[in-house]
Amino acid sequence: MKTTKYILVAVVGALLTTMSCVQDLETMPMNPWDSTSETAYGKSRDSYVQGLARLYFNFTTNDTKDLLLSDAGASELIRSFWSCQEVSTDEVKCAWGDAWAEAINQNTYDDSENDMVYAVFVRTLQGVSYVNEYLRQTAPERLEARGVDAELKAEIQGFRAEARFLRAYFYWMAMDIFGNVPFTTEDSPVGDVLPNQKPRKEVYEFIVSELEELAGEDSAMPSAASNRPRADKGSVLGLLARVYLNAEVYTGTPAWTECKQTCEKIYALNTYQLSSNYEHLFRGDNGENPNAYNEFLFAAYYDGDKAQSWGGGTFLTCGAADSKELLGTTNDIHEIKIDTVAYTRPKHFKPEEGDRVIYDWRERGDSAVIKTDTIYKQVSRLGIGNGWLGLHIHEKFVKDHFNPENVTWGENGSFTIKDQRAANVLLTARRTAGSFSTLANSFAQGWGCWKYNNIPHNETGLEFWERTGSPDKSTNIDYPLIRLGEIHLIYAEACCRLGQGATAQPKMNELAVRTGVEAITVPGAWDDEAMKLFRAERARELLWEGHRRTDLIRYDSYWQGSYLWPFKGGNASTGAEFPEYKKLYAIPPSQIKANTNLQNPIGY
Repeated sequence: MKTTKYILVAVVGALLTTMSCVQDLETMPMNPWDSTSETAYGKSRDSYVQGLARLYFNFTTNDTKDLLLSDAGASELIRSFWSCQEVSTDEVKCAWGDAWAEAINQNTYDDSENDMVYAVFVRTLQGVSYVNEYLRQTAPERLEARGVDAELKAEIQGFRAEARFLRAYFYWMAMDIFGNVPFTTEDSPVGDVLPNQKPRKEVYEFIVSELEELAGEDSAMPSAASNRPRADKGSVLGLLARVYLNAEVYTGTPAWTECKQTCEKIYALNTYQLSSNYEHLFRGDNGENPNAYNEFLFAAYYDGDKAQSWGGGTFLTCGAADSKELLGTTNDIHEIKIDTVAYTRPKHFKPEEGDRVIYDWRERGDSAVIKTDTIYKQVSRLGIGNGWLGLHIHEKFVKDHFNPENVTWGENGSFTIKDQRAANVLLTARRTAGSFSTLANSFAQGWGCWKYNNIPHNETGLEFWERTGSPDKSTNIDYPLIRLGEIHLIYAEACCRLGQGATAQPKMNELAVRTGVEAITVPGAWDDEAMKLFRAERARELLWEGHRRTDLIRYDSYWQGSYLWPFKGGNASTGAEFPEYKKLYAIPPSQIKANTNLQNPIGY
């Protein structure tokens, strides 16, 4: 597993300069060092691996060359997509005073430039552009002309399959957020040609067609779990199941049977298994701990030393914590430091005592004293060296979904929750219940969420502190893009929609084993109560994993007045219905200006 990771990590440094202009997504990059350019490829395997790595890197890059953003961290695709998916719902609110946060927090976004929306649009279609060029450069005739040997040609077919999967994933993200999107493939004209916008239904059909082909027996896609951390057939089927789950939203026609059958194909692989510990899925070693990564069908790779980013796990840990609370103190002495300093104190004085450090001054001769510092051991709480404290959860969401008892707030705040998915990741310590009359600068109000934690699963906070001293500001947490827990919920919903709820009950029982609570009973037919059950259960299992907006839209609960939360539609107290057209985001005006073929959803 680590070997395949290092293949990708080794080329990251070279990839930092490989960005093409976002205003012409189908123009071949002109830099001779660009990994997607004509000159980058030859007979060596390394060049094709580097080109492939650039495609994966588009999920996690912070490079802002040619992007109209001042904050590199905010430009990362996973961070921006997550913000559009989560901050716009009941699962999380952002206390930062940024304009993007205020608009998405309260569903008051419009067709003006919004940093997070802009980043999703640019990064996804930029990724599509890179894939298209990679497919052009790895076409059989190109390989033949370069004299690539048969063995490498065969391997490159697998690389091409991975690239097509990544393009499908980028298109899914864009389609889900914007609806109709500019569409190109490797067969599109190259040069000064502006892409045309394709209807959402047609983009959906293209994605499904690509994924179905990649999942086929004759596909060159690597077999399940054989290619970590890169994509494989399990990744393909996982995305396909998710796309089928939302088929009715995307096209007007449901695909529940196809959705159910796709999940069953995943189970037939007999490869993936639920982690026995929910928290391990989001710890700093989740890419090395088999108890975690065996649940992942696809994940974005991060490494605090070799593949750093201000998005992903770093954003979700640092964004949920204050720098002042990252370390806890103990009564165990770490070390005593003795130093001789110039004697400047009166002959008779008392020792000074500060915060956990005792200064013992003793006279030594006529001109010097001995200073003794007693330093106590500390406990790292999240394994990070910096905190931004902006992300938090409203009390209503926690009360409605986890039913906390014995809740107290403040320095030693505590509570009781039976569900293990929340018991050890939510917190009231150092938080206040808060009035939530406003969101900007309400940093310590409401529930904290420390679901993402950079400390390895088999290490205590004290052990982490003793090993690292002062940890880096970025994390090692791989971000799960598709995991088996999600597949179980997709399967259960598809079965319920088909009137076959009992078929999926064993999968829901598996999820319940690690939650510590009774399994939900999958209804035998779909109705309003079934919808509410799945809406709540997906919120619990997939909390802060980037699914919530898509789920609420599927459940007719996003813009409608039938399901409210504080700040929805700009109403801070109870929430309010907002216009239906806002179930899609507007294409950034800078991109419409650059491509006059683009039009926003009706209403903007």
